[in-house]
Amino acid sequence: MIRQNLLLAAWMLALTLIASGQEVDPRVRLIASKLRCPVCQNESVADSQSELSAQMRTLIRDRLAAGETEDQIVGYFVSRYGEWILLEPPRQGVLWLVWLAPAVALLGGAALVIAYLRRSVRPRAH
Repeated sequence: MIRQNLLLAAWMLALTLIASGQEVDPRVRLIASKLRCPVCQNESVADSQSELSAQMRTLIRDRLAAGETEDQIVGYFVSRYGEWILLEPPRQGVLWLVWLAPAVALLGGAALVIAYLRRSVRPRAH
């Protein structure tokens, strides 16, 4: 009886995963998590519930089964959609500014605060 209940629970879990569109293969999820959903735009292909994302996950699974590497699959989507499809922009060329701008802004702000505090705390001569 317990064995039948466990088997039934496992079957229900498998059906739930299939119905919710979650991938069982972690490689598919890893690659899909690097790609932006063209429909949702603020979600990864792995997290999106759109039909296009489901088709993209299927395509990723098929390409993995055909023996393609992660770089080849990501390259395919970049060639089709442009670098916009990547959730994390590449760190090259002008895009380095995207990665460095927050740090530069933080350091600049800290320098301004320090300069202001030094001027306002300096003892005044009478």
